[in-house]
Amino acid sequence: MTAPALRPVARHPALLLPGGPFGPTELAVADLHLGLGAVGVHGGGLAGPIAEAMVDELLGIAAGERARGVVVVGDVKHPIVGAPPPVGRLLFGFFSRLLDDGLEVRVIPGNHDAGLARHLPREVELLPVGGLLRGPVGLFHGHAHPAPALSAARTLVVGHLHPGYRLAPGRFPGDGKQRCWIRSTGPRGPDRLNGGPGIKAREVIVLPAFNPISGIEPLNDRRPAAGRAFLLDRYLAPGRSRAYLLDGADLGELSLARGGDRVGAPRPVATGPAPEPRRRRGSPRDR
Repeated sequence: MTAPALRPVARHPALLLPGGPFGPTELAVADLHLGLGAVGVHGGGLAGPIAEAMVDELLGIAAGERARGVVVVGDVKHPIVGAPPPVGRLLFGFFSRLLDDGLEVRVIPGNHDAGLARHLPREVELLPVGGLLRGPVGLFHGHAHPAPALSAARTLVVGHLHPGYRLAPGRFPGDGKQRCWIRSTGPRGPDRLNGGPGIKAREVIVLPAFNPISGIEPLNDRRPAAGRAFLLDRYLAPGRSRAYLLDGADLGELSLARGGDRVGAPRPVATGPAPEPRRRRGSPRDR
């Protein structure tokens, strides 16, 4: 039995998981980073307005797509360990609004979600860190390998990477960057997972970060931060990857080969005479 095709929601960083034999129609989102932008002991700053905007966006998407649930694929909160009281209240209020609208909510913890459970309404289902197998689709955050059960998945859906694309150079690091989707096809992943079978999936979909002010990794410009390189090296680099903007624009194939300091489009070819080759100290020619 096969599942209906997954579908990115146009102009939104959310993936539609169609209903069917494996469950009701759900939305998959990642990297909410609730609490990012909080200032002071009373939680001022951007954190509150951003949370309100995100929950409004989620509720609007759910209504438009007739989704019955939401799966958050990790990094619900921004503080890595625990949450100060203002952020705790923000978390509880955010999920309460989703529940009040009749949505079922499931959460796969990410690397920022230590101590999350105490800040969630009891109706939110907190899943194992190893992820969720939903028929032929496996979902996990991406900061570590998934549970062995996900080796049976044909498609993996992950977050963590905060994928983006730099469309134009700028004076500042954030200039010209936009969130994007990554779809990677081909062989991937470890041969074995915790003593179990290896990854069989031939497709990986990387969700854009849902929080609009969280960091963006411009994968056509440079390698991601060290904490996010694991996902790229182990699950994306072995295959062929393409980037897509939130409006669906195809940005073309990315070169995500392991090693080096840069991923994305090839460097421009230099013109003029080739430089004299440099020999390493202690090479056989020096002996």
